[in-house]
Amino acid sequence: MTATHPQADEFGDSGFQPLTVADLAGYIGMNGDESTRRRLLLEFLEGWKWAADSVRPALVQAEPAPTGDEQWDVLLAGIAEHVCARQGRPGPAWVEDRILDRFWFPDDTPAARAWAFVHSPAALRRRGIFIAAEDLERV
Repeated sequence: MTATHPQADEFGDSGFQPLTVADLAGYIGMNGDESTRRRLLLEFLEGWKWAADSVRPALVQAEPAPTGDEQWDVLLAGIAEHVCARQGRPGPAWVEDRILDRFWFPDDTPAARAWAFVHSPAALRRRGIFIAAEDLERV
């Protein structure tokens, strides 16, 4: 996992290696602790932020193996589509069929639910997952 962020040359000499969604799924599958899972998700998002545009498609290309938790499997699809959409790119083909049967609010307090219902990115909302967009940027 990442230790430091690159200062220049888009990872060329820094040794920084961003997580792929497939890597992220593997780590999530090994760890059932929600706070660790959220930290890993933010680690992926931070790596995406620092990755060169030419590197980003490879970070979401491979379909991740199941984590053992359907909500997190669907969340990973939504995240992959969301980060691609922010770059004006379509999400990878593997994300299309991942949708929850019941809404999921990872932050399940009344105030957080209301805020997330309104401010969740479209790629997550259409899958039944409600996380406020700013919560995905707290890195």
